[in-house]
Formats: sequence, structure tokens, C-alpha cells
Amino acid sequence: MAENAIVPDAVPTTVPATAADTSPDNPWPLQLLSQKLKTHIERAPAAWVEGQVIELNRRGTSAFLTLRDVDAEISLPASVWSKILDRQETPLERGSRVVALLKAEFWLKTGRLNMSVKDIRPVGLGDLLARIERLRHALAAEGLFADSRKKRLPLLPHRIGLITGRDSDAKKDILRNAALRWPAVEFELREVAVQGNTAVAQIVGALKELDSRTDVDVIVIARGGGALEDLLPFSNEELIRAVAGARTPVVSAIGHEADRPILDDVADLRASTPTDAAKRIVPEVSEELARVRQAEAQLHRSVTQFVARESDRLAAIRSRPVLASPEGMVTARAEDVERLARRSTAAITAAVTRAADQLVHLQAQVRALSPQQTLDRGYAVVQIPGATQIPGATTAGAGGTVVRHPSQVPRGTGLSVRVAGGRFGATSTGPTSNGGHQPVDA
Repeated sequence: MAENAIVPDAVPTTVPATAADTSPDNPWPLQLLSQKLKTHIERAPAAWVEGQVIELNRRGTSAFLTLRDVDAEISLPASVWSKILDRQETPLERGSRVVALLKAEFWLKTGRLNMSVKDIRPVGLGDLLARIERLRHALAAEGLFADSRKKRLPLLPHRIGLITGRDSDAKKDILRNAALRWPAVEFELREVAVQGNTAVAQIVGALKELDSRTDVDVIVIARGGGALEDLLPFSNEELIRAVAGARTPVVSAIGHEADRPILDDVADLRASTPTDAAKRIVPEVSEELARVRQAEAQLHRSVTQFVARESDRLAAIRSRPVLASPEGMVTARAEDVERLARRSTAAITAAVTRAADQLVHLQAQVRALSPQQTLDRGYAVVQIPGATQIPGATTAGAGGTVVRHPSQVPRGTGLSVRVAGGRFGATSTGPTSNGGHQPVDA
């Protein structure tokens, strides 16, 4: 498989430096393109890939095999030295699952691309289990299996999406048992490959289609039991992420009780078998009818008790004296109003009488204190007419100065005397020595 490199002749300086610079008038020599391709391809590093051996032919010291992707319809031919195959403890054969270290090579003379196998190793059951567990732990760390992400299944789905194998026992079990439990159940069936390299793509496509439909309330992914290799599609990361991102609740019903693909962990509900899935996605019609009858009886009993209780309360209220003779309430209140009116009238009359008595008494006091009362008793008010001010004298309005002492009226002083019946004039004869009193001439 190694090939002697051809050393190209000296390239003329007029040859374009890059492929973009070539033209019909100035092309590259074929050997230059081949050499550049070889340099570019062999610069790529070797890579470990996983696949399934579908062809294996030995030819002397070399062998040719074809590897196919485990999850897609993609295959790739490769060549390998026989001595690499001879190192294997278990001889490789068609159908073996392997990992191989591939290096791209370009054969310059023939212009062929060859994938050379530098190392190859079979993938055993233990390797597959270890790989599944690593993926399981990684997805769990992302939170894809958290209970908070899981959606509740509807109590009674109107339409169930079923993804299963073509004419499989799992499909028959689910359809039969679901119909026995709820005869009106409806299914939207998608038959796909449930093992092999096309299984993942078909299951994911069916899942997305059913999830986009608004009339599908729950989706069941079902398959019967099988070997670990047969159940590998249900631990595929692409399928697991598709289920985690689905809007519709997803039920996993894969294999038997002992089977545990990663799909069981990410699904909203894990059923141990397809039959168990049928029992858990739809209720038992006889049980539901019994619950309906029980609910009806309980409702009837509650309503009857409520009506009886309220009837008793109504009868008790109607038997009260106040409702037996309702006019008594008005009569009692009318008597209260009449009594209060009499009390109010009496209180007001008493208050007015007291106020009138107080007014008469005050009038008497005012009259007793009046100057007219003093004059009526025989007293008189002597005044000096005019506005002449005498020291110590008191001015009494327009009548002049009131005389309070004999010294205020020397002899010959004209006086104005006011008595109860009116005024008259007089002339003072002056003070006298008989006790300070002296007659006044009228």
C-alpha cells in the first residue's frame, strides 16, 4: 500500500501559484494537482472510528474490508495489513463491531484515495456496557434525567402515538391490552426499524413527527426484548436528546424488566414491558365506571344531607316567635317611639318652665337693682346743672354733676333734683352745721 512518490520535474515559473489562479489558457499540470492533493490529504492526522465490518477479503499480505456506521447508511472501504488482523485474539468476521485507527492516503499514480487501517480492535460486550454507562453519567450530569423535567401523562389520552417495529409482538401487545382496558382508545402508529444502523434515524424522525401533532397526547416507544447489541439504538445520544426535548410526554417500553437502555432514564415514564405500557397509559374502563358510580353516590348523599340540613334550619327559623308574629316587632317599636316622644315632650316642657321661672326671677332682680326702684322709695338724685366740673364730683350724663357732699354746693348753687315723679329745680342755702345736713330751698 506504500507507494514510491514521483518527483515532479521543475515547474515552470509561469505556472499559477494557486488553484484559484488557473485558467483555460494557463492550467496546472495534472501531476502538480495530484502532488498537492497528496500533500494536503496526508497532512490530516489518523483518527479512531467505530463501525461494523460488512465485508472482509484477504489477499496475501493485505486485506480489504468495508466498515459501515452503526447508526447511519454510510460505509467506507479501507485496506489493512494481514499482520494487523493476525494480532487479534478473536478473528474478525463479517458483522463484528470494531474501532479502527484510519489514516487517509492518496495514491499518486492512480489518483485514488485509500483509507489505511493502522490498528483495529473489536468492541466487546464489556466495552459497549462501559460506553453506555459513561454516556448515562454524562447525560445525568446535564440534568436530562431530573424528575423536574418529566411531564405527567394525561389521565385519559385522546390519541396515543406508538413507535414500534413493523408487525412486532410489542405492537400487538400494546394495541390489544390498551383496547381491552379502554375500547375507545385511538392510536397513531409509526412502524420503524428498531435495530440496525437505520433505527435511530427512523425513530427520531417518527418522534419529531408525532410530537409536532396537537392531537397526540402521549408517545410510546416500544420494542420487545433482545441482545444488548439489538437495544443499542435506544441508548443513542441523538435519540436521548430528542426525547428530552419533546413537548409530548414519552413512555419507554423497551425489552423486558431486566433491560435498561438510557431511554428508560430520560422518558417521562418507564414501563417494564410493552404490556405494562398499555396498562399505564390508559385507565381500566370498568374501574373508571365504578369510580363514576361511587362519585355519583357520594354526590347524591352529600346533596341529600345538605338539603335535609338546610330544611331543618329553615324550619327552626320559621318556628321562632319573631317569625310566628312578625307584627310584634313593629308594635314593640311603636310603643318605644311613643314612650320616648312623651318623655321628650315632658323634658322640653320642664326645661321651658324652668327657663321662664329663671327669667321672671332675673327680671325681679333687675328691677330691684334699678335706680327707678330707689326713687320710688322716696329717694332723690341731686345734680348740679351744667358741665362745670367740681373736684371729687361724679358726672351723671346730660343732667350734670351728682352731688355727693354738702361741700359741692355752696350757698346759692342752682340744683336739679330728680324724684320718682320727675325733676324740679332748687337753690342751695349752703352747708349747715347740724350733722352736715342743711335744708335746700325749692
